[in-house]
Amino acid sequence: MSIAIIPFAIFAASQISTPGPANMALLATGARYGFRAALPFVAGVALGKQLIIWPIGFGLMELAEAAPAVFTALKYISAAYIVWLAWKVANLRLGQGSPAANAPGFMAGLIVHPLNPKAWAMIVGSFTAFVGPDIPTLTATATVAAVLFACQVVVHPLWALGGEAMARTVAGTRSEPYLMWTLAALTVASVLFVLFAGGS
Repeated sequence: MSIAIIPFAIFAASQISTPGPANMALLATGARYGFRAALPFVAGVALGKQLIIWPIGFGLMELAEAAPAVFTALKYISAAYIVWLAWKVANLRLGQGSPAANAPGFMAGLIVHPLNPKAWAMIVGSFTAFVGPDIPTLTATATVAAVLFACQVVVHPLWALGGEAMARTVAGTRSEPYLMWTLAALTVASVLFVLFAGGS
């Protein structure tokens, strides 16, 4: 077997493009602070996934099988963090004019994916569904890392840019709180799906 690059790229693009905790954080950051101010956060989010990919590729999931209770606890702690993040999004108001200097930076973005159950499930699925058992570990991990990162470089800035555009359209209108609660609900739904349907 080999690595199914094209099916994997389609899978990666679809997963990275859909609403989830990371994309909601990018959308909210772009909406609150503007696209340019959000770019360090965008870069951190994109690179943060690498902090999961490489350990998983080199055997982290074997450790998870040896100590399942620890990883189960971490999964629910991470889910609780995402729900808290969703609560912040729900109560975010776009027209408050916070200074760009207060925008979350690179380090804040770096921890988003390690605390994102959807990211863990996506990466585990990438290795199990698209990588043949005969592929050397370094080759497999580097390929998964490169494809996911390439998709993120394209998609993640679009979410932040969309947030800025959304702020210009709905900030201060009656629809603003309903929109923010909808985005928060999508974030929570994506985490619940991973926890109870998709596994992680």
